[in-house]
Amino acid sequence: MPLLLCIDIGNTHITLGLFAEERLRHHWRLATEARRTEDEYVFVLHGLLAQAAIDVSRIQGAVLASVVPNLTPAWIYVCQTVLGVSPLQFSAALCPEIRIAYDPPQEVGADRLADVLAVHHHYALPACIVDFGTATTFDAVAGDGTYGGGAIAPGMQIAANALFQHTALLPKVDLAPSPRAIGGNTRHALQSGLFWGYASLVEGMIQRFRAELEGDMTVIGTGGLARIFHDHTRIFDHFAPWLTLEGLRLAYQRTP
Repeated sequence: MPLLLCIDIGNTHITLGLFAEERLRHHWRLATEARRTEDEYVFVLHGLLAQAAIDVSRIQGAVLASVVPNLTPAWIYVCQTVLGVSPLQFSAALCPEIRIAYDPPQEVGADRLADVLAVHHHYALPACIVDFGTATTFDAVAGDGTYGGGAIAPGMQIAANALFQHTALLPKVDLAPSPRAIGGNTRHALQSGLFWGYASLVEGMIQRFRAELEGDMTVIGTGGLARIFHDHTRIFDHFAPWLTLEGLRLAYQRTP
């Protein structure tokens, strides 16, 4: 069975997914390293595929979305070198069924638009997508499928790093919920502010989105840090950790 490689190049992570038709067979998350050379990324992909015992000749296509323009040529080179194919570059042109009510439309990140495409196909609308990455983004999809825009907040990891870097005495802590909102020590106080503070931010934004969208809004959580919120809160109706990769797969399938 032929395989498709989907690549989501983000500011903090590069996420790779290998699909066999509609099934995600393998997935990997790499740290985004702008100083890596093209050949280093070739070596990394070769290693991942070898470790998973994947016959490279079975990968007959690739598609990528990137919000890091400097890395896009590197991964085009990687696909051409390792797979012998030029990747399809994801854009709004591959989502003709989605009207983009954003000014200007080209400023919508490719990853956010891929999320919208996946939600448009798999979930009840209207919907709010909460993506926990470098930034925490909220995207609104109206009942008729229109992408109406959203909100962008600093990511939880950025907030944690800023606290550690700009204070003399506050330590680094795991991004995990504290036992209680009222932290009884510095570690728990930091975890409370970060985890429960962000949970409250997300709940508040969802409430505001729900008031502005008509209908019973579906909430989908995705992104690298979404799992801890899924495990410890009831914020999401659906947890879809590989939503962006699914959007890329859908976009690729419709190409000639």
